[in-house]
Amino acid sequence: MSMLWRYGSLRLCRAAWIQSPGKPVHVLRCLSMQRYSIEERGRPNTKEYRIFFKNSDGKFISPFHDIPLYAGTEENNDVPAKKLKSSWDKSVFNMVVEVPRWTNAKMEIATKEELNPIKQDIKKGKLRFVSNVFPHKGYIWNYGALPQTWEDPSHKDQDTNCFGDNDPIDVCEIGSKVCSRGDVIQVKVLGVLGLLDEGEMDWKIIAINTDDPEADKFNDIEDVRKYKPGYLEATVEWLRSYKVPDGKPENQFGFNGEFKNQAFAIDVIKNTHDYWKDMIHKKAESGEIQCKNVLVRESPFCCGQDEASTIVNSVPSLGESAPISSEVDVWHFLKK
Repeated sequence: MSMLWRYGSLRLCRAAWIQSPGKPVHVLRCLSMQRYSIEERGRPNTKEYRIFFKNSDGKFISPFHDIPLYAGTEENNDVPAKKLKSSWDKSVFNMVVEVPRWTNAKMEIATKEELNPIKQDIKKGKLRFVSNVFPHKGYIWNYGALPQTWEDPSHKDQDTNCFGDNDPIDVCEIGSKVCSRGDVIQVKVLGVLGLLDEGEMDWKIIAINTDDPEADKFNDIEDVRKYKPGYLEATVEWLRSYKVPDGKPENQFGFNGEFKNQAFAIDVIKNTHDYWKDMIHKKAESGEIQCKNVLVRESPFCCGQDEASTIVNSVPSLGESAPISSEVDVWHFLKK
């Protein structure tokens, strides 16, 4: 049965399966005030599974390059709109949800594939699932990325002396709602944590969904300590130890694991947006990153919709989900 949510007069459609005697039929899910929708391809829980994005015109787009970073920006711009409403909050950004809270599959924007669909990460030839490290089940936030940002691997952070990890900047969204893969939500940035992931700078933005009932109470990182005591400490512990069950050492942090405030976080975001602009306009070396886009003005990587559709149609149609190994449900207890 399909499911339907209403927010005021707005209708948002959630993904659904209609089971028939033949193969299942997929019902499209509409996202973010009907501005974006997703098209799933391949079999879920397999290496071929992909989530592609469409805009409100039905055009296939890249969630990495074609969704604006700034929530007050027109879709076909790659910089903030020149004229914004005075009430526009400059701490609010678009976020692409890759991993819903409490789930284990390590889904991510495929930066090295054309149109950058969401796919599951692969390690040593196997689909990657994060371990359940007691007392946490899967990810403890809605996890995703800010579009139109890039942690440039040629840029050395002056505070940590580490180079960027070559990905969009990550977001840990702390609101009460559990989002879905491929949701595009607007988040208020509260602060940032400087994770050093195997020697690379891997910023983790702390943010809250602007639709959260308590969003107005959260305006900086200290509000998280006040209204969600223990959440920041749990965030540090999770990020420090989530790779340990896989035989890797604990992750380290810049600034002695101190969370930096909203102003610092916004500066980090602005810098990574500038790095992205240089890359998408071919002013910086992109390496293996795929910069193909549909909407970024004056980008040499911009392509037409026919080419974008060909990329999507090269992936098999959506099929039945493959079973998931029972190992995903195993709990790991680490010595302190």
